[in-house]
Amino acid sequence: MAWMTYISHWFEQDDWYEGLQRANMSQVRQVGLLAAGCQPWNKDVCAASGDRFAYCATLAIYIYQLDHRYNEFKLHAIMSEHKKTITAISWCPHNPDLFASGSTDNLVIIWNVAEQKVIAKLNNTKGTPAFLSWCWNADDAVAFVSDRGPLFIWTISGPDTGVTVHSDAHSFLSDICMFRWHTHKKGKVVFGHIDGSLSIFHPGNKNQKHVLRPESLEGTDEEDPVTALEWDPLSTDYLLVANLHHGIRLVDSESLYCITTFNFPTAAASVQCLAWVPSAPGMFITGDSQVGILRIWNVSRTTPIDNFKLKKTGFHCLHVIGSPPKKKCRVVCCFLDGGVGLYDMGARKWDFLRDLGHVETIFDCKFKPDDPNLLATASFDGTIKVWDINTLTAVYTSPGNEGIIYSLSWAPGGLNCIAGATSQNGAFIWDIQKGKMIQRFNEHGKNGIFCIAWSHKDSKRIATCSGDGSCIIQTIDGRVLHKYKHPAGVFGCDWSQNNKDMIATGCEDKNVRVYYVATSSDQPLKVFSGHTARVFHVKWSPLREGILCSGSDDGSVRIWDYTQDACINVLTGHTAPVRGLMWNPEIPYLLISGSWDYTIKVWDTREGSCLDTVCDHGADVYGLTCHPRRPFTMASCSRDSTVRLWSLIPLITPLQINIVADRPWEEIIGNTDYAVQQGAPPLLCGKASRDIKQEIDKLAGNPPVKKLKWFSEYLSPPSGSDNLWNLVAVIKGQDDSLLPQNYCKGIMHLKHLIKFRTSEAQELTTVKMSKFGGGIGAPTKEERLKEAAEIYLRLGHIQRYCELMVELGEWDKALSIAPGVSVKYWKKLMQRRADQLIQEDKDDVIPYCIAIGDVKKLVTFFMSRGQLKEALLIVQAACEGNTQTLHVSTSKGASHSDDINKEDFNELLHKVSKELAEWYFQDGRAVQAACCHLAVDNIELAMAYLIRGNELELAVSVGSVLGESAMSATHYALELLARKCMMIPTCFPSVGYRNLAADLLMMIPNNELHLVKLCAFYPGCTEEINDLHEKYKLPMAEECLQLAETAHADGNVFDTIKYYLLCQEPEKALPIGLGFVKECISNSNWTLDTIYPVLDLLSYIRTEKLLLHTCTEARNELLILCGYIGALLAIKREYRSIVPALYEYTSQLLKRREVSVPIKIEQLSEELDAWRACTQFTNQSSDESPYTPPSDLQRMVYGTVLKRLKEVPLKIIIGPDYVTGSNLPSHSDVHISCLTGLKIQGPVFFLEDGKSAISLNDALMWAKVNPFSPLGTGIRLNPF
Repeated sequence: MAWMTYISHWFEQDDWYEGLQRANMSQVRQVGLLAAGCQPWNKDVCAASGDRFAYCATLAIYIYQLDHRYNEFKLHAIMSEHKKTITAISWCPHNPDLFASGSTDNLVIIWNVAEQKVIAKLNNTKGTPAFLSWCWNADDAVAFVSDRGPLFIWTISGPDTGVTVHSDAHSFLSDICMFRWHTHKKGKVVFGHIDGSLSIFHPGNKNQKHVLRPESLEGTDEEDPVTALEWDPLSTDYLLVANLHHGIRLVDSESLYCITTFNFPTAAASVQCLAWVPSAPGMFITGDSQVGILRIWNVSRTTPIDNFKLKKTGFHCLHVIGSPPKKKCRVVCCFLDGGVGLYDMGARKWDFLRDLGHVETIFDCKFKPDDPNLLATASFDGTIKVWDINTLTAVYTSPGNEGIIYSLSWAPGGLNCIAGATSQNGAFIWDIQKGKMIQRFNEHGKNGIFCIAWSHKDSKRIATCSGDGSCIIQTIDGRVLHKYKHPAGVFGCDWSQNNKDMIATGCEDKNVRVYYVATSSDQPLKVFSGHTARVFHVKWSPLREGILCSGSDDGSVRIWDYTQDACINVLTGHTAPVRGLMWNPEIPYLLISGSWDYTIKVWDTREGSCLDTVCDHGADVYGLTCHPRRPFTMASCSRDSTVRLWSLIPLITPLQINIVADRPWEEIIGNTDYAVQQGAPPLLCGKASRDIKQEIDKLAGNPPVKKLKWFSEYLSPPSGSDNLWNLVAVIKGQDDSLLPQNYCKGIMHLKHLIKFRTSEAQELTTVKMSKFGGGIGAPTKEERLKEAAEIYLRLGHIQRYCELMVELGEWDKALSIAPGVSVKYWKKLMQRRADQLIQEDKDDVIPYCIAIGDVKKLVTFFMSRGQLKEALLIVQAACEGNTQTLHVSTSKGASHSDDINKEDFNELLHKVSKELAEWYFQDGRAVQAACCHLAVDNIELAMAYLIRGNELELAVSVGSVLGESAMSATHYALELLARKCMMIPTCFPSVGYRNLAADLLMMIPNNELHLVKLCAFYPGCTEEINDLHEKYKLPMAEECLQLAETAHADGNVFDTIKYYLLCQEPEKALPIGLGFVKECISNSNWTLDTIYPVLDLLSYIRTEKLLLHTCTEARNELLILCGYIGALLAIKREYRSIVPALYEYTSQLLKRREVSVPIKIEQLSEELDAWRACTQFTNQSSDESPYTPPSDLQRMVYGTVLKRLKEVPLKIIIGPDYVTGSNLPSHSDVHISCLTGLKIQGPVFFLEDGKSAISLNDALMWAKVNPFSPLGTGIRLNPF
């Protein structure tokens, strides 16, 4: 296996562990991503191949892949290697995994999409590769050209590797707009030019340069650029050409003759892009440049067959893809406003629409002061957009055309206004509700304004700072209060949150200045010097009066104390200018910075240490922000045109557990002076946390419930926990009138679903979709059939009439008359119509299925399309009796039939809920998945999804409130949380964390064994160990030694191991426990439930004892047995991704270590092959090789494995783990998993050597079935 090449050296070393680093994971986790839009300035910026499509923003390429299970496209990868604007992308026609891109920095890159890596680079191309395409006549060659040529051909591999110049395609008289290779005629290529002409080259034929200009341009100097160019796939010579003004022509490239000129409905329409429809000969589509109208054409007609208005803004480019499922014809549509979508032409609906994404650098982002769900972004593209971060969709966008917008600032409080600062057009105030600019400020003239700041405490004051060397304070009506002159450009300013009249600035002269605006003086109160390059942003601490920070082009962040007139710390580590700065509003020493080195760094300003470095952005990081009411969710923005959301919770892990464990307030909320002392644990010091405490203190009765709810909403990332708590309240019987207004926007309890949706339906108004144009006239055959049908009707032959109407496709006429034959016939006809519509994948099927009560057919239809919420609504309506099954004849058994139907519907309801939950879970949203199960009162599965998503604190909080129905899952979550505390990196053995772990275990009834494990694992001297034993009512260490010897004499293996582990010589437990396990395995009838408890207990031996040289053989045997039993547990718990790795790990240890265990390498290999063969059908995806049935021997071996796996007591541990953010690609997925040898997507977990990495999901599953590291060192994993 690939992974063995990464870690095999560990298996040969037994005494490597001196100087060991503890395993760790990233402290900052990505939990949300706002993808960029498609750039509108270059032509070939979208491409498609099979079940993938791609588009490019300015600096990155976005790859979407079809998820066959849910029939939807999901963002699969963001590929970013270009440092300047990408000019073109092209998919290899011969290999769907290869992809080429070019950029303005004279660079062409070949990518492997499947592995998300660069496989070849061509630097310093002669001229900018403005247009680029794979050569159809060669497997491994890419052609590219600049504006006037020549055409270069880069052969990537083989004997002719290198760049050659096309012998004829050069010295053009007009700039090139695009070029296209012929897909059948080898080497034939056409170029479109700005003057409207074409140049055609074909080996062996006469070259044609600048021919076939539109007739109206002949003999003139006017330009009419070629906007689209495509060879007819069914012809060797025909070519579709679109000119911006002249329209579309079908031309013959051999005879140089225009065959057809196509006419538009209006003279104003112009074509921006076109594409042939491969599945329909002679059919092509076009996209208009002014408005987003998609037109469908056939070469046999000069006017469009059909027209659809898809968006208000014009098309930029489009690409037809024919994906395997149901032979759908989908169109990738890119629009001039950056919107990207996938339009299903058959169903006439969007399969996917990513609307309103920024297409250029995002310079700033800020949360709305009174709403933590709304985030505003300001961009180089001249717009400010406001996003709902729960749905990651744009809810408002500014009018645009403002030039570059460098900075934004929300009005304080609930005022729905944003101030923006531009590069040339001054500053403005935008009223987002009215959708217009209500004020402009021009005091800086045409000079760029780099920062704008609305006063936090005084809504009438706004500060702006500019390259003209001034910082101006003015009122919102434009009255200038102060104009602070600086010796050079001013780039940043910030109002103090503790003193409403104090403002700081950052200047190009390398200094930070502080001004007091309550005086008339225009001189600074303080000037701070120390930076060695220009100062950009400055930020006051919201919690520590007089403390501010500054970021500079010298790569450092300095912390200044205004009261001491001094720099109190210098934070170094960035390798490029610092731009983004953000103090955390709750933890006073936590500061975060973003830089042009593409990284975000998290700092502990007490000692100046960097706690974490995040590399996921693909370009300069500019803006950082968080909201006081959700202080541990941070947003960042970048030159890579994305906004990313991050969870900072891992930075304050013990704090969250203190809340869950109901520890005293002083361990949760503290004062700033104590919190900033070196070594002090993290404490909440902000206003939001104090407000929660104040509200809880007012409550009588049962405050722990409110405390858990309020704090989990405050600590959780967006979208989910408030929905979860609403459902918990419904299950606990809370009055519906107390539910919040936004309850109906989330996942509702099913007893409310129909009621709310009915109300919603009554409120909705009909939206008329724009559609113009007509169809094709009816052929003669149809007219004759209609005539025949009319005759049959007059003769009274109704059924024959209906059948002819069906043949003509006039189903409505047939169905309206069918009851005249019989209700039974009508019902059969309805079913036929429904089946046909399902085949055609059309929404029109819905009324037919509803009318005949065929709920199952309709639910199956929706589920096959991935429309799980629709399926849920249909089946819930059926459960409530709203959908009636049609009874053709009445019988006494009708009510019995209704009962059976109700049971069927309930079963269907839970099936759909489970599928919807799994869809959310696979999308990295475990909390919403849990909501789906709570909505149908399935508490056990709801808790399971929280635990599988590693939302342990939330699981304990919710489980504690739900009580007995969630008890077993709550206890399991508590056990995992205690394991987390036992091994918090660098902290254990810490009395605080040990006690916290114990407090969690004390919340579990019958907790003696859990406490034994805690005490066994805790290292310390005899006195410390005895204190611990006394506290948890366990015998003293000396007594444990005696009890162990007594139990050994009595033949009680489990107690022997338990007491040996608790004494001062725990290594004595190893030979006894291992001997018992080996003896059991030697017996052919052993089962997991006999062995696992012993091995699990034994694994809690203190690490420093296990790593003793004298324990080498025992340690190796323990690791091998834990690896093998872990593999079996992984099979039982369906942890498919780690089963092969666990078997391979065990095999490698057996090969490389001196041991005596009754397990053979051949046996492991046999079991793994049998597991693969017997589970391949459930594991394989649709595009893998055909199913091969397992052999009889493999069935027998796998059957034996399953017999060993007795029923796992907790259902909650079935199914793989999948944490938030697992589905989110980053630019820095450069870590290779040492388990799989593949690139890790989502959160990464580093093993104890500090280099080897596995995915956090795999680490969680591994630790649940085998506590020891995959490196074979004997170190326990703690990924929780």
